[in-house]
Parts: sequence; structure tokens; C-alpha cells
Amino acid sequence: MQSILIIEDDPNINNMIFEYLQENNYACTQAFSGTEGALRFQMEHFDLILLDLMLPGQTGEELIHTFAGKGPVIVLSAKNELDSKVELLSSGANDYICKPFDLRELLVRIQVQLRSTQTFDSDSVIHYKEWSLDPETQEMRVSGKNIDFTKHEFKILELLCKHPRKVFTKQVIYEYAWGDEVYIEDKTINVHISNIRSKLKASGTDAYIQTVWGMGFKLS
Repeated sequence: MQSILIIEDDPNINNMIFEYLQENNYACTQAFSGTEGALRFQMEHFDLILLDLMLPGQTGEELIHTFAGKGPVIVLSAKNELDSKVELLSSGANDYICKPFDLRELLVRIQVQLRSTQTFDSDSVIHYKEWSLDPETQEMRVSGKNIDFTKHEFKILELLCKHPRKVFTKQVIYEYAWGDEVYIEDKTINVHISNIRSKLKASGTDAYIQTVWGMGFKLS
């Protein structure tokens, strides 16, 4: 049975979610403040976290940074401004649902997040800081959030993450990502590295890829 931590200071909302999810075969734990939620998180393992923003003690915004990359987080909030949603999703939240919400919609969103974590659970997953790469599915996550890369972009990241301290020449990167030993122009790899960095920029991890002048690329 999958476990869910509900961090919501409104007892009516908290109890309503708790009862509904229990009826749908989820093991739920309740917390009514940010401090209690953080303590519960330290003591137990949870497959998913439902997080209110306006909490006594630690705020939801503070807790997102604590939870990021350690399981999906769905924010529950009365704030429906676009800027607020974008900021929270960029900070590490996986989904955002505005109050008042329908319990059936909440359940579907929970199921979507839990399915995505299940498909990504593999012994072959490569980890580097906030990055997780699954070579089997060619998926990459940063702090738990999916980022889409092309086949060649993913292969470049895979090579760098397998040997994070090693400097790779552009030729070696090309041979690994394209499976071809034909000599290529420098700009081919430069363009792909630039595209990768652009896609990582929102996560704040684009600087992990370092240019070693006169040699190639490595991870910081």
C-alpha cells in the first residue's frame, strides 16, 4: 500500500482528504503544521506528499526545498496566480492544485505522480546531485521533475554522469552519443551542450556542465 503525507493546517480539509484517500486504499499520515510535517518526513518514508502553503511553523514554500527530489510533491493552495504556480513548480513541486478542489481530481493527480515514479524506479538509474537518468526509458529528472531531451542530448548527459570527474573531448562525446567514429566539427557538440544547458536553466543546474577550454566538457 502506497503512503501519503498530508500537510494541511485546516482540520476539515485534512480530515476530508485523509478519509477519501484511505477509502481508495492509500496509507495516509496527517500533519497540521509545517514543523510537524517536516518531523514526520524525517521519521517515515512516504511515496507522495500533499502540501499546503499557508502553514504554521515552517511554510509550504520552505518545505518544498526540503522535499525536492525525495518524492513527488503536490501543492494545495488557494493562491491561483500564474507567477505563484510557476515559482513553486520551479522550486521542486511536481504539481499544483488550487482550492477548492474536487477530490476525484486530486485522486487522479496523485495516481499520475505515483505512476511516473514507479516507471522510473530502476536499478539502472544514474544519479548525480539533483539529476536522475534512466537509460532504459531515456528519461531524466531534476529534483523529481521530468525534463525532455532528445536522444543525442540524453546520451551526452548519460556519458557525463557515468564519469562525473572525467573530461571528455568533443570527439569522444560524439562517438558515444551518435555511435559513429567519423570526425565531426566542434559546433555539433557545442550546439547540443548549449541546448542541454538551456533546458536545465529553469532548474538552476545548467552550470553543472563545465567547459574545459581546449579539452572538452565535464561535470562540476
